[in-house]
Amino acid sequence: MIEARHLRVLRAVAATGSFSAAARELGCTQPAVSQQMKALETSAGTPLLIRTGREMRLTQAGEALVRHAAGILAGLTAAEEEVAAIAGLRAGRVRLVSFPSGSSTLVPTALAALRAAHPGTRVSLVEAEPPRSVEMLREGDCDVALAFRYGTNATEWDDLVVRPLLADRLVGLVPEGHRLAEAGAVAIAELAGESWIAGCPRCRRQLVDVCENAGFTPRIDFATDDYPAVVGLVSAGLGVAVLPGLAIESVRPRGARTVAVEPAVEREIVALTLPDLAQVPAVAATLDQLSLAATRA
Repeated sequence: MIEARHLRVLRAVAATGSFSAAARELGCTQPAVSQQMKALETSAGTPLLIRTGREMRLTQAGEALVRHAAGILAGLTAAEEEVAAIAGLRAGRVRLVSFPSGSSTLVPTALAALRAAHPGTRVSLVEAEPPRSVEMLREGDCDVALAFRYGTNATEWDDLVVRPLLADRLVGLVPEGHRLAEAGAVAIAELAGESWIAGCPRCRRQLVDVCENAGFTPRIDFATDDYPAVVGLVSAGLGVAVLPGLAIESVRPRGARTVAVEPAVEREIVALTLPDLAQVPAVAATLDQLSLAATRA
């Protein structure tokens, strides 16, 4: 019989390429990893790894098992949490991953309300931008992913439970004293000749698309995933930027002015989870609190 703990070890070995690296990641010893892999191969009835020098390579059977492991482990987590709730333990664990501007705006409000309503529920938080955050969810490395997308892709998240939260409009940011600093709204084409400071890779691609639709290609002189850095560069007069509204909320734009940008461009903010995990009370409560936090944003 294949055990969940053996699957976790197999995934770690596949991800790191060696028993010793997997042991470091899992916080155990190399002999323990080796012993559990032997037990898993015995249960499977076939070799799962090929040892090539210091590295491990998956056999075809090993690749198949790793491919199914995320779903198996997610289903097991869902079963354990649901049973715990039914048994009246009033406990739960949620692993949340969020993009930075969501972490500083929606997440604190949601988690404070969750803790007040369900003090026994533990929530951990790590940061990642989509699509990496969505990959983490599919790989079983988190339970809820706060993510965003521009436009709509009908099949992008077909395998996931999608909880829409809000539409986050892009906002222009120019230095104080800029010719458009006092404008209530500006057409994106009015910024065609400016130096640009771009944000995360997905936002960067969206910026280029919006500008090209307006008839020009932006000259991006600086690019950074750090929103305070974007604001600092704009405030220093080194260029202009277009940032999501949540990013502006999370940073005090000293030395810079915000302006509405036309045509309006929005990104869709959503909370994602796996179908099995959506039935877990702690995960469902987290989704509910994120929805409530979004209504106050």
